[in-house]
Amino acid sequence: MLSKPQKRISKRGLTVWKISGALHSLIPFVLAIGAIVLTFIFDWPMWIIGVALIIFALYAYLAIKVFPTVRWKRWRYEVRENEIELQHGIFIIKRTLVPMIRVQHVDTHQGPILRKYKLATVTVSTAATVHEIPALDLEEAEELRFFISNLARVAVDDV
Repeated sequence: MLSKPQKRISKRGLTVWKISGALHSLIPFVLAIGAIVLTFIFDWPMWIIGVALIIFALYAYLAIKVFPTVRWKRWRYEVRENEIELQHGIFIIKRTLVPMIRVQHVDTHQGPILRKYKLATVTVSTAATVHEIPALDLEEAEELRFFISNLARVAVDDV
């Protein structure tokens, strides 16, 4: 049986995921503000304000603090000669093996937050789906893209 993947994504990826969680928390924040305004406009009971603030605080805590930390601790990957193994998840740990023979192309991409922290995401495309290795150091992502591309080319040539 194969051992668990050993390589981790960049520690700066944790910061990126926390920023993303903060941005996602803006939606419940706006909804909480809306509930507060509506409470005063329609003379609703004041406990609605408390519930709205508690829901927002809980969502923000989970999205900014808990989920990114757990996600970072669980995200691992390993690139071997014949396959790529990915492990990720928060509540349910998912392990995926992608055979090199199935790899069609490999890309890197960056959003504005990843670019600021000099990180990139590597995407591995097969005929059926796209697999991601998120938040890698930019140099590591480029090296990994070329490495996987070369291994996939060799795997196809061997067939």
